[in-house]
Amino acid sequence: MKIDFTKMNGLGNDFVMIDDRDEALDFAPEAVAWFCDRHFGVGADGLILVRPSTTPEADWYMHYYNADGSLAEMCGNGARCFAKYLVDHGLVPHDASALTIETLGGLKPVTFTRDDNGMLDSATVDMGKPLFSPEEIPAAFEGTQVYDCPVETPYGTVHVTGVNMGNPHVVIWVDDVETAPVDTVGPYLERHERFPNGTNVEFAQLVDNETVRMRVWERGVGETLACGTGACAVAVAATLSCRTGRDSTVQLPGGDLLIRWHENDHVYMTGSAAVSFTGTVELPEEE
Repeated sequence: MKIDFTKMNGLGNDFVMIDDRDEALDFAPEAVAWFCDRHFGVGADGLILVRPSTTPEADWYMHYYNADGSLAEMCGNGARCFAKYLVDHGLVPHDASALTIETLGGLKPVTFTRDDNGMLDSATVDMGKPLFSPEEIPAAFEGTQVYDCPVETPYGTVHVTGVNMGNPHVVIWVDDVETAPVDTVGPYLERHERFPNGTNVEFAQLVDNETVRMRVWERGVGETLACGTGACAVAVAATLSCRTGRDSTVQLPGGDLLIRWHENDHVYMTGSAAVSFTGTVELPEEE
């Protein structure tokens, strides 16, 4: 079975994009993991299928898999790459500057600019309203909000702020992200019993009152160069703790994202997306 794909990335957070407009593909988790394997497959942080929307309120549906083959509700960098794929392949009207993406985490409106060749240059995704209650994240904590809550780990006590941005996140403030325990505390919290659906884990450092630096351990993936929903969670947590205002630049290893937590309570993420290369792979039918 030969499959055409497009390799894309948003600030180094990379994806295998596959056209599945006829909805004929149903990959086993092992097949997704093979695609994402950086030694034996294409190599990526996730795999995205381009499918027709299931609702008239959206233009297309983004079916997103983590690198381990698990389905995820939403991916912010993936949404920008998805929008670029649609625009660059003429799957939205040539004069359009907006579209709506359906995800398992809800509808995500996107506005975008084009370059001189009509290709998508940058995109702003309406990531929706952040959710804070333990039930909405979900997370097993008492109270109405998961804010600066202590969690014991084998590596010491950490304080987490929980935010659902279409998928679950916990933010940990550190003095220096370069020395943060991303590869130990990250995987420990990712599948901690307090988070029944697992969680993404962000380590954030305040640079100034408009800038935050972060690293992320993504659920089902590991450390990545960027995470759009994670950047939104960090920006929201920074505002909640009065570290920044509602507009901030979030610096990730792969580049910067501009985040605005608007007065309408929606979070808007602006950043770039790029095509790395295209190709064809042969996959056994049983996969």
